[in-house]
Amino acid sequence: MVTLENDFLKVSVQSKGAEMTSIYNKLNGIEHLWQADPKVWAWHAPNLFPVVGGCLGNEIHLDGEKYPMERHGFARHSEFNLIEATDIHAKFSLSYNNQTMAVYPFKFTFQVLYDLFDSELRVSYKVINQDDKTIWFSVGAHPAFNIPFLKNEQIEDYYIEFEQEETLVKHLLSAAGYFNGDTELVATKRAKLFLTKDLFAKDALVFKNLESQKIYLKNRKNLHFIFLSYPHFNYLGIWAKPDSGFICIEPWLGCADTAGKIIDFKEKEAIHKLEHGHVFEVDFIIGIN
Repeated sequence: MVTLENDFLKVSVQSKGAEMTSIYNKLNGIEHLWQADPKVWAWHAPNLFPVVGGCLGNEIHLDGEKYPMERHGFARHSEFNLIEATDIHAKFSLSYNNQTMAVYPFKFTFQVLYDLFDSELRVSYKVINQDDKTIWFSVGAHPAFNIPFLKNEQIEDYYIEFEQEETLVKHLLSAAGYFNGDTELVATKRAKLFLTKDLFAKDALVFKNLESQKIYLKNRKNLHFIFLSYPHFNYLGIWAKPDSGFICIEPWLGCADTAGKIIDFKEKEAIHKLEHGHVFEVDFIIGIN
């Protein structure tokens, strides 16, 4: 376990999955990250690589071959190496090995970096192509935040505030977690989306065409809030289990498969390619008030 700390925040990260396990607000004593109750949802903030969401049949198809691939990829289950650490910075690294090559036939290094800046935490992803060919991948984040922040609040006191007014159209998922091709209008020209107990009755809200690159998690009873700034991510998932005590705000560069459409991994929706010898980098920021 690695701890990053300044005058505002104390952040803990474990080597398994390079996953955050705590974002503690030192100014008001609030733990903002879900504490992974195994009876509800046994994760804190998994890092998703080399896929986001579910793959049809739990496998990918590449150049005529099939490879087993679990939902959200293998990185969240993998042991990362800590290669840099200071009081306010940590870099974790996962490189290809015999186990990864059996399910994802590319030579890569995937790194997750954490940096504290006052009351903000920057999370960076770096993919390094170590192969002699082009590689394909998706990457995403899945942090779960505790709500309510305080004991005298209810889930219905909270809302998501978008950077600008949005017409919110969610892309529907099947019971198996694949897109079914349907969409549903959530709201028209609205900046605030109030949370209700049935908002996620049909699984996650997945948005593919948002204009906003920053959103806030706020409530109507006080001035405490969290924000996520994700200017380089073009998909956003918002999800919670009913009566769970958390909400996930998930910037993605990738998404689940569409039911009934088996395609080559290179043609997968929102897939990214990285040429031989190149490096891909992207980051997002979690801010705590």
